[in-house]
Amino acid sequence: MRSDLEVADIFRRHGHAYRHTNDGHLGRVERRVMSAIELCRTAALGGHVEACEDCAHVRVAYNSCRNRHCPKCQSATRERWLADRQADLLPVPYFHVVFTVPSAVAEIAFHNKAVVYAILFDAVAATLKAIAADPRHLRGEIGFLAILHTWGQALTHHPHIHCLVPGGALSSDGRWRGCRPNFFLPVHVLSRLFRRLFLERLQAARAAGRLRFSGKLDGFNNGDVFTAAIGKLRRKNWIVYAKPPFGSPEHVLAYLGRYTHRVAIANSRLVSADETSVTFHWRDYRHGNAPRLMSLDPHEFIRRFLIHSLPDGFHRIRHYGFLANGCRRARLATIRQILIPTEPIATVAAEVGEPIRPLPHFDPTQCPCCGGILRVTATLPRWHTGQLRPWPDTS
Repeated sequence: MRSDLEVADIFRRHGHAYRHTNDGHLGRVERRVMSAIELCRTAALGGHVEACEDCAHVRVAYNSCRNRHCPKCQSATRERWLADRQADLLPVPYFHVVFTVPSAVAEIAFHNKAVVYAILFDAVAATLKAIAADPRHLRGEIGFLAILHTWGQALTHHPHIHCLVPGGALSSDGRWRGCRPNFFLPVHVLSRLFRRLFLERLQAARAAGRLRFSGKLDGFNNGDVFTAAIGKLRRKNWIVYAKPPFGSPEHVLAYLGRYTHRVAIANSRLVSADETSVTFHWRDYRHGNAPRLMSLDPHEFIRRFLIHSLPDGFHRIRHYGFLANGCRRARLATIRQILIPTEPIATVAAEVGEPIRPLPHFDPTQCPCCGGILRVTATLPRWHTGQLRPWPDTS
C-alpha cells in the first residue's frame, strides 16, 4: 500500500532542528530548497478556490513552489517538456548511453559542483561527437540529449549523465548514416576517450585556479598530490554503457519521462518517518537490482537530499549536435526528408523484461468527481509571515 508520506513532511518536522545544528554549513541554495519544499502547496504561498461547473465539487488549491528540487513540482513541468520534445523525435532506433565517474572524481565534484558538472557535460559531448564522426564509425554529426543525475539509489553522491541518442548521423554530404542493428558505438572506445578528455579538462580547471579543495581534499592544493591522484584515475576503468535500443516514438517518450525532471528521491519511495528515522525503498544494483529498505537518521536523510541541490542557473538537461537549440529545427527537417523512403521501424522494448508504461497525465482543470471543468471562483492571498520566500529555481 502506498504511503502518503512526503519529503515535505520530513522537512517540516525536522528542518528547523537541522538548520540550527548545521547553521554554519548550509548555503543559500540549500536553505532555499528547504524553504521551498516546506511551503509548497500550503496556505503560506496562497492559492485559489475552484468549483466544478457540472457538480457541487469545490476544492482549495494552494500554489506550488516551482523549485526544481521539489518532488511535488515536477510532474506538470515534465509533461510540458515532453510534449515539446515529441516534435523532435525521428523514426529511427534510439540508444540510451550512460557515462559515470569514479568515486574520487565524485568527491572533487561535490566540492566544486558548477565547475566539475560542466566539465562532465563537456567531456561527454566531446566524446560522443568525436567517436561518431570518426571514419571507422558513423562518419557524421550525431544529435543527443544529455541529462545530469547526481544521486544513487541510497541518496549518495553519484554524478552521472544519461544520454538519449538517435541511432545514426548526418554526414557532411547530406546523407543519413544509420547505426548497425542493436549497436551504437563501442563502449570501450567511448570510455577511454571520455576518461582522457575529462581528466584533461579537470587539470586545466585546477591550473586556472577554478577548483577549491578543503577538508579531506585539502592535500589537492599541492600540485604534486593532485597530479598523483590524476595518475591513479587514468589507470582506473571508467564505466560507460549503452542499453538496448528502442524504437517507436511512444517508447522513446515514455522512457525519457523516467529520467527528466527527477529529484533525488520521489515521495512514492518513502515508507515511514518518525523522530528517530526515515525509511525508504531502494534497489541494490550490486545484488541483481534487489529491492531493499534503508533507514536513516532524519538529519542524515535531509543532508543526503540536499547534497543534490544544483548551483543557481545550472542547466541539468542539455541538447547537442543536430539537436542543439540553434540548429535543431533545420537539421531535423533535413533528416526527415532523407528518411522518407525508409520503412517504419519495429517497436523494441527499452529494457528486456521491463514494459514501457504510458506517462500519467494530470489535467488540473478537470473535476475529479464528474470530469467536468473546474473554474476559479476565489483567490487566496499569500501569508506574510516573514519566512524566507522560496524563490523558484526552474532553470
